[in-house]
Amino acid sequence: MNQVTFSPKPLVQLSSTPLLAMPAPRRLLPTSPAMTVLTDFSQVVPQSVGAETPIDEAHLKMRYGGVRLLFVMDKQAHCIGVITSKEVIGTRRINLAMQQRNLTRAEVTAEMIMTPWHKLSAMPVAQLASLTIEDLVLSIDTVTDQHLLITEQNDNHELRIRGIISTSDIQSAVGKEANPVPMAKSFADICQVITGHDL
Repeated sequence: MNQVTFSPKPLVQLSSTPLLAMPAPRRLLPTSPAMTVLTDFSQVVPQSVGAETPIDEAHLKMRYGGVRLLFVMDKQAHCIGVITSKEVIGTRRINLAMQQRNLTRAEVTAEMIMTPWHKLSAMPVAQLASLTIEDLVLSIDTVTDQHLLITEQNDNHELRIRGIISTSDIQSAVGKEANPVPMAKSFADICQVITGHDL
């Protein structure tokens, strides 16, 4: 039996200062499929914190993870709400939690300031798959949130969050260099950005 002998090739030393390969920026059109702006949790791990996580710890997780939203999970791995950078940086919900429960800031948890699941805006992934970006924005133009949850049924027919769409992702993907606009604060704001007119 002949054995093939492996002879490793020597590594090379860099001969000049190298560049870094970077992905080409996505430039989408309002007519592009809405699925192209979905952060798909079947491909990207969602960022989450436990309900009892102190808010300053949640804020650090957002900063280091480069995200503006965290899912708040209970001990049964159900998503019971979300917190955004607006809530952890702002003082309104934090002060309210401190006053109502007679707590210090360090004792305020993610669950105390989150937006609970029943107040979140969502769309089934099957509906999203049939829309263009412009259709999506027009269909949710009254949503005042910055994030839209995309849902589906799992194999056991349980509702799960498949992904998320943010106004900033849509704006950066479709952004118009010729006509710079302020960053949209909600889907209602972005309607003017995408369509070029108010509804």
